[in-house]
Amino acid sequence: MSFTITMPQLGETVTEGTILSWVKQIGEYVAEDDILVEISTDKVDTEVPSPQAGVLTEILVAAGTTVDVGTPICVLGTAEEEAVSRQPSAVSQHEEAVSPESADSDQPTAGSQQEVAEAKTVRRGVLSPVVRKLADEHDVDLAMVPGTGGGGRITRKDVEAFIADRGAADATPQAPQASVPPVAAPVTAAPPAPRSVSTPLAGEVHEVTRMRARIAENLIHAKQSAAHVWTSVEVDYENVARVRASHGPAFKAAEGSSLTYLPFIARATMDALAAFPVVHSVLDIEAGTHTFPRAVNLGIAVDLDQKGLVVVNIPDADSRTLRGLARSIRTVAADARGGNLGPDDLTGFTFSITNPGPFGSFMSVPIIPYPTAAILSTDTVTKKPVVVELPDGSDALAIHHIGYLGLTWDHRVFDGSAAVLFLARIKENLENWDWEQELS
Repeated sequence: MSFTITMPQLGETVTEGTILSWVKQIGEYVAEDDILVEISTDKVDTEVPSPQAGVLTEILVAAGTTVDVGTPICVLGTAEEEAVSRQPSAVSQHEEAVSPESADSDQPTAGSQQEVAEAKTVRRGVLSPVVRKLADEHDVDLAMVPGTGGGGRITRKDVEAFIADRGAADATPQAPQASVPPVAAPVTAAPPAPRSVSTPLAGEVHEVTRMRARIAENLIHAKQSAAHVWTSVEVDYENVARVRASHGPAFKAAEGSSLTYLPFIARATMDALAAFPVVHSVLDIEAGTHTFPRAVNLGIAVDLDQKGLVVVNIPDADSRTLRGLARSIRTVAADARGGNLGPDDLTGFTFSITNPGPFGSFMSVPIIPYPTAAILSTDTVTKKPVVVELPDGSDALAIHHIGYLGLTWDHRVFDGSAAVLFLARIKENLENWDWEQELS
């Protein structure tokens, strides 16, 4: 009995996927939930587990091919069916596949320890792009990572565990690199890391990464799909700054992270979106519809250590407290940088915030993520002299924490009055709310 596996729908809005690499090869036994294939969508690269156990008898879609969701990509059969087929590398549930080199040799039968060891060596070389990327980002020598996958294959969890334990491992003298036997990657391994070449005139030229290509394609589409307009306001954060100073130490002790300006801005924004729901509505000109979502799903832009930018969704953000928003923002940022996001984590937001302020920005004009109507930019908060009114009605100079909020909005969806009133509501909230009560 055979079982056909189709291209899965890796997210509600995903309609197609690209086969990056086959982790399992024809003739190999695949246990249920074993990583079978790595697939790339326009949102994320994902290791896809097998929905059931069996022997991989056919690969229907080659690596590098893009197909629609639901397209058959491979066939699993039983171990008995594979044993009578022409595949020489058929294995049972408790055996390892034999490499082509060992199958052609004069060594003992397929069950010998030597063949199993050779098979494990080959399997270690089958590295998924996710594993390669994670290793590159954290400067991990994969030859030093123990593999717990089938046949000793190195998985993402193996690399993450190695990174977590490396502090202790670095304190222990390591064997010379030359003593580590080289691992030969088979021709079916994942594509090599982006190569670089030097030219005398152009300097160093790199191949474009998949993430950068996706970002470029998505942003060009977004830019061409909306009538971009930008509006900004100046905000006096002195009220927020005082609360951060008084509650910051206790918050960090309880939550394990600093109390930044971002959750205050997010909380004030949720109230403003309730007052001006058109700002997080979705306009579909072709369908002739204008949708007003019941809940606010907040997208937070997360920088991946200058290697890319993703917008991660926080569902039902309008129902969360200041403290809850701070936790959610911290969690999605950690998941994004740790490579723990699924496709649905990157879709479904109805309004988004990007926060270049910590990098020192003055004013920013971000691109609106398609198909939403607006995105808010939060820039650096610094101390500046401002004019304040004293109790007797006279004016005086004071030093306050001042910053700017910028809103990029789609003029097809609403007009300038809504944009200015929306920003004014956020400004009013930040400057005058009882933030002490929010943190009590």
